Amino acid sequence: MTPTEINCAEACKNGCVLGDRCPNQEYRNQASQFIETTSLDKMLEMAEEALRRKAMEPPKWVFPEDGIGPDVE
Repeated sequence: MTPTEINCAEACKNGCVLGDRCPNQEYRNQASQFIETTSLDKMLEMAEEALRRKAMEPPKWVFPEDGIGPDVE
């Protein structure tokens, strides 16, 4: 299987199946470096801040006429 033929979100749920041929290897290395250099307290602080920002966003309404969601008759 070539890197262009694979859906990483599905195939790599239990770990990368392509190894060194992974097209997302750069991101994997960045994630590993982030985990190694960032304390757990800092990660939790970042997550809490993201949740706070998300909670302050206005609600996003979905209207049936937009073609999103179940059909309403």
